[in-house]
Amino acid sequence: MRHLTTVALTGIIALAAIDAHPQERISLGADLTFYGDNTEFFNPWREGETLLGSEGRVFMDVDLNDQVTVRAGVFGNHAFGDEDAFRTVRPVIALHLRSGHSRFIFGSLDTARYGATGPDQGGPHELLPPLQRETLAFTRPNEAGLQWFFDSDRVEQEIWLNWQQLNTEMHREAFDGGLRGELALFTDVRLPISLSYQFHLVHHGGQLFDSGPVGDSWAGGPGFVVRLPNGPFDKQTVEIHGLVARDVPNRAALENAETGFGVFTRWAAEKAGWRSHFIAWRSRDFVKEESDNHYGARRGDGRLTRLRHYFEAGLTRILQPADEVGVELSARIHRVDTFHDYSYRILAHVEFARPIWAAP
Repeated sequence: MRHLTTVALTGIIALAAIDAHPQERISLGADLTFYGDNTEFFNPWREGETLLGSEGRVFMDVDLNDQVTVRAGVFGNHAFGDEDAFRTVRPVIALHLRSGHSRFIFGSLDTARYGATGPDQGGPHELLPPLQRETLAFTRPNEAGLQWFFDSDRVEQEIWLNWQQLNTEMHREAFDGGLRGELALFTDVRLPISLSYQFHLVHHGGQLFDSGPVGDSWAGGPGFVVRLPNGPFDKQTVEIHGLVARDVPNRAALENAETGFGVFTRWAAEKAGWRSHFIAWRSRDFVKEESDNHYGARRGDGRLTRLRHYFEAGLTRILQPADEVGVELSARIHRVDTFHDYSYRILAHVEFARPIWAAP
């Protein structure tokens, strides 16, 4: 509950800072994603899977002024070939508060932001894949809870709490929360350096019903992102993160808990709508719920491989046929310890808003 308290206090501060000036507007918006993801995996950690479908939100924004927006609409996720027209249908209800560099959301979270170029950083919150697998953007694209963004010239940060499941007689409550941020340390130098920090927690608990074990799974750590000289590219970066993981499936049986460590490095370069990346990962006893299993110690059959090595190389083509439309085509090669696999993806994102009424 400490994460809930932190995000709630942030919202109270943001609300207190609002200086309301009535300027009502109503707009109709849509946030749609069309996804096709195919993984040809034949290794002990992940099985191949094809995800093909579309998901999105259609909503109405009521701007009470420049700092307060009430959003209401509907969310749907349609898996192509499914017997049901929509696998998931949920209401979209949120209160957006803006003040200075801060934006606070209470209700349906903002997880469909397009701009993460490349499948390796395309998760719901753009976390590192050892912390949260990117395919959750397709399989669990709708989240609700609390969220705070802070974006200034030197700091970019997001904190969120996503409530996944209520505590009932059948199961424990479940939620996840996290922190992702980057602080510019040295900007007026030949190699600009930023401090990066990421953390993610998955919790199962609840006091109303004793319907399963209480457990936690978390991982995170600091890192550095270095902007390299462009050379033949438009942009070139290298980053390194040191991560610690702690997986406690049952607090009453701590002898089954796992504590692990990992080092994540990534090089990426962009030029004229193309992006290439290379990832190297080494870890020991790293177990984290909701992470990409390629980075973890736990195999698909439940057994552990204590020492892990993983490498990934990818090429992405980014297209923008219209201001409101982004298309991403990507292919990756994966070396999973001694196994070699490949995957490819096509992703299209459409986001727009149209004003339909404004106060005279």
